Amino acid sequence: QVQLVESGGGLVRAGDSLRLSCAASGRTFRNYHMGWFRQAPGKKREFVSVISWNGITTFYADSVKGRFIISRDNAKNTIYLQMNSLKPEDTAVYYCAATLKHYSDLEGYDVWGQGTQVTISS
Repeated sequence: QVQLVESGGGLVRAGDSLRLSCAASGRTFRNYHMGWFRQAPGKKREFVSVISWNGITTFYADSVKGRFIISRDNAKNTIYLQMNSLKPEDTAVYYCAATLKHYSDLEGYDVWGQGTQVTISS
């Protein structure tokens, strides 16, 4: 099983960009589909974006489509979330997650990082 560590969060202004990283330990990283989820204060955790094990397939929540880009580098055991045109409503703790189930099975992500805080000021 992989272990996940997120980084790259911070406080930025609306319209700015941030890139989150998620580093995974373990030689089986390339077998996992990966995803980003977020949880805002007082709200349930929600899906942001996922990427298949080989990086070929990605999909996004409607709220971030066209602004966020997910990618992965299997040689570095790392996935990324490039976040552009950030809005105050993007403020949340962002979590990296992994699954061996189908990448579209959002309930199947069962390995989680500790999260990184992203705060967008207006």
